[in-house]
Amino acid sequence: MWHFRHLLAMLSRAQFHVRYKRAWFGVAWAVGLPVVQAAVLTIVFEKLVRVDAGVHFGAYVLSGVLAWSYFSQTVSPGSTAIVEGSSLTDKVWFPRAILPATAVFANVPGFAVSMAFLVVALPILGVGLGVRLLLLPVACAFLIVFTLVLVEVLSALHVYFRDVRFLVQAALVVWFYVTPIAYPKSLLKGLAVWIDLNPLTGIVALFHLATVGREANWQRPVLIALAWTAALFVAGVEAHRRRDRLFVDLL
Repeated sequence: MWHFRHLLAMLSRAQFHVRYKRAWFGVAWAVGLPVVQAAVLTIVFEKLVRVDAGVHFGAYVLSGVLAWSYFSQTVSPGSTAIVEGSSLTDKVWFPRAILPATAVFANVPGFAVSMAFLVVALPILGVGLGVRLLLLPVACAFLIVFTLVLVEVLSALHVYFRDVRFLVQAALVVWFYVTPIAYPKSLLKGLAVWIDLNPLTGIVALFHLATVGREANWQRPVLIALAWTAALFVAGVEAHRRRDRLFVDLL
């Protein structure tokens, strides 16, 4: 993929422009939709359910929702990218791993805008800016890498099993609620041990640490997320190394 990095940059740029073409607000939608979702979740969980997170709840939810928004908007197109890009790979050969990676990097500019908005919004939500914000780029990089290795594996599987598209859609619905985005993990009590096995639990914990500065028992889920990322990286590399030239026969 490194030898085709210029192609990756070109395809990512093209996909980014296509996504926001003729949209009056352009990349602002990358911020607007998650903000609306975060506002609704804050009202429901803080005012109606009356969840006590022990932190500024608006900032807690917003940081998690912005991270989730990038992840969910990337996994869906990334997991089907090889099949849907078959017309392009028929014309010229390049590593098909480029196609799911394109979906990942095409969303990075919008993600960067949403993170800039988050930093600006924190004081408005009552959270002071501090040294902990240095963790935010680390959390962002972690999320991007995890998303990349995940879509590389899913896109390879989708070539063989077209059910992957629908399984991903169903999984994202469940995944949102088993990730402590709109509620603190401490509320789950005994179930928190199982929630830690979710790789996004550790990643979202880093976003919470960087913004509101409080996240109980974050070390274990972060280590589990690192283990998931490493395992998916190995699986993705092996799948594309061994099967790349065979994909064309199944597209």
